[in-house]
Amino acid sequence: MHMEIDGRAVSDDSLSAPAFLNYGHYTAMQVDDRRVRGLVLHLARLDSATRELFGTGLDAGHVRRLILHALDGAGVRDASTRVYVHWPDGNEAPTVTVTVGPPAEPSGEPRSLMSVPYQRPVPHIKHLGSFAQIHYSRAAVRAGFDDALLTGPGGVVTEGASSNIGFWDGTSLVWPDSPALAGTTMALLEPGLPSVRRRVTLDGLGAYRSAFVTNARGIAPVCRIDTTEFTVDEELTRRVSEVYASAPAEEIQEGLPRPLTAGARPC
Repeated sequence: MHMEIDGRAVSDDSLSAPAFLNYGHYTAMQVDDRRVRGLVLHLARLDSATRELFGTGLDAGHVRRLILHALDGAGVRDASTRVYVHWPDGNEAPTVTVTVGPPAEPSGEPRSLMSVPYQRPVPHIKHLGSFAQIHYSRAAVRAGFDDALLTGPGGVVTEGASSNIGFWDGTSLVWPDSPALAGTTMALLEPGLPSVRRRVTLDGLGAYRSAFVTNARGIAPVCRIDTTEFTVDEELTRRVSEVYASAPAEEIQEGLPRPLTAGARPC
């Protein structure tokens, strides 16, 4: 793992805020030959969340430059990369941390999910409050599942612990119409497939033939949620995967970054 904060190698002092301040947000992406599918969506997510949490924008050119600098520092062109945003007290602008690790290869193996009664707070932001997600994911693995499926009152399906979930009803890909993070992979799939938003509940899962989870690593079919089994349709999986693969990968170019300036913090 290679890590830089605002383009500089980490130190004990610079790590103090990320280590102890659990208020911020991030995005996770797969870099392939210094290109990223949905890069513009990742950058928009970072800017939007920074505005909502800290009251100022985050320049896309600056973020691109920091990602490139971290890739150069690690000496790689392919990587699993994360960009974290904090605003420690006393700083004049948000602090941007970039981590670079080995690229993740999705297994494509069917996933089994255990439903749990939990909804993420402020779900439209990819924030750092992930204790419950990790807790329920570990509980699901101990119970013999691959991961957890988050649900609300009345068994309303929202999202996976670290993914979006979509259901195939025979004609359309159905995304749960409930508060959840709009993932980049999900956003890339929606325009290329017949897609609808609909309320999905645990007691109504039998109406769907197949299901998929999507995140920055890609797409994987779902074979079971609790005791409800789904068909792993190889042709459908191929079709969904091809739509995702057809999304253009954007080169991470520096552009013309503007210096970050402090905005008015919310009072």
